[in-house]
Amino acid sequence: MGNHFELSVVADDEKWAYEKIEAGINEIKRIEKLLTTFSEDSETNQINQNAGIKPVQVSRETFNLIKRSVRISEITQGAFDITYGSIDKRLWNFDQNMTSLPDKDTAKKMVRLINFRNVILNEENCTVFLREEGMRIGFGGIGKGYAADCAKRVMIEQGVVSGVVNASGDMSAWGTQPNGEKWTIGIVNPDSSHEVFSYLSITDMAVATSGNYEKFITIDGKKYSHTINPRTGLPVTGIKSVTIITTSAEIADAMATPVMIMGINIGLDMINQMKNIEAVIIDDDNNLYTSKNINLKVPLL
Repeated sequence: MGNHFELSVVADDEKWAYEKIEAGINEIKRIEKLLTTFSEDSETNQINQNAGIKPVQVSRETFNLIKRSVRISEITQGAFDITYGSIDKRLWNFDQNMTSLPDKDTAKKMVRLINFRNVILNEENCTVFLREEGMRIGFGGIGKGYAADCAKRVMIEQGVVSGVVNASGDMSAWGTQPNGEKWTIGIVNPDSSHEVFSYLSITDMAVATSGNYEKFITIDGKKYSHTINPRTGLPVTGIKSVTIITTSAEIADAMATPVMIMGINIGLDMINQMKNIEAVIIDDDNNLYTSKNINLKVPLL
């Protein structure tokens, strides 16, 4: 998946715990094989290769994930969109060779194929059709969260009462630590990715963060995030990081980037209208914003 996964299990028997971790790893591998764009025979690539040509029959699992993704696109007014894979990669490479932004017209043309409304789903036949030739879907914004949920489910089914799945910073935790306390989840300082600026105590919850501190470019002294607004084709500015706390790693993963794209006021307004989901936002000036029910703890210095 191009991401680092770390699985933890609380148990008295080490051998038993490793067996359950292995079951979780195998589930993540299964999801990767299903969704990857790096394999010609994956369902994702079959859909992409037939864009503008014909519908492709897929497994019910893939169909339902795409269906949920389209629903999230509707809720976020297109800020989340699995057809993001349609963007022309030549426009953005985010390396030291990139010294200027493309003009607005060029950027707009490069994202013209991004449109979740052109993902045609047939429930009865379990088919997916991308209406325009050249369209591509990808699960970079939701796949690792979904895989974390699936690994968690498999381990729980096999008797794991307490554990954590960490999908490159997208965390799903259940049960308690060995001492009986809830899991402590740190929120990264966007100015120093090795430091924590605050933390939460959680159980049976998931946390995901989207930020500009890992992949970005600096042009004329201004930092530009690798997160591209699908409407404009230009990088998002104004927000350093968005952390989502909810009951599902899939939803946490999928909602972090849209809030970053939508901006502080619209993003928080949307989160505040939804059940069982909270957000923490840090803007470019290090101001902190949270949704209504959040309770952050500041670490001792």
